[in-house]
Amino acid sequence: MKLAVFASGSGSNFQAIAEAIQKGQLEAEIGLLFCDKKTAYVLQRAAALQIPAVTFSPKDFPSKVQYEQEILRLLEENEIELVVLAGYMRIIGATLLARFANRMINIHPSLLPAFPGIHGIQDAFEAGVAETGVTIHYVDAGVDTGPIIAQEKINITTEDTLATLTEKIHTIEHRLYPTVLQKLITTQKERAIDDEKKSLN
Repeated sequence: MKLAVFASGSGSNFQAIAEAIQKGQLEAEIGLLFCDKKTAYVLQRAAALQIPAVTFSPKDFPSKVQYEQEILRLLEENEIELVVLAGYMRIIGATLLARFANRMINIHPSLLPAFPGIHGIQDAFEAGVAETGVTIHYVDAGVDTGPIIAQEKINITTEDTLATLTEKIHTIEHRLYPTVLQKLITTQKERAIDDEKKSLN
């Protein structure tokens, strides 16, 4: 399956997905990295991995619709089948959602619906909850509100600092994201085979 990864920052989840593909753990190809920040470190990761990358900002366009239309053009041009958000810090608009409904996945560093938004780890830590975790979900028009695909919990201990908790969350993310993506791809392949068998009967 051909993926596009959207990222805005350092790109550690992008790296984890790419490495899982290289190891044969994820039956996919990253056809495109899209980044909305021209100085983000993820672009250096893509260059090192020789993965095509495109970067531009909403500020480069008169409207969000036109920004997303250009992204959509890139996705279609590269024959992208699944969009994977990996630290992409923008809300997806109707232009992309309409074309990629149920084909756009996000990872979030909390046990949704608790602690949505861009500070999920910090918010959970400062709230003093006993556990948090990682959620993988489909993207919808809300902020981290789409249907949940998978979650993994982690306890927050009295020894944890924000830094240690962040490291633990990232460790889970880097393992869980490629695993869940592979399950989704396998399921889709099985459905395609079943559909083909039905059409022959």
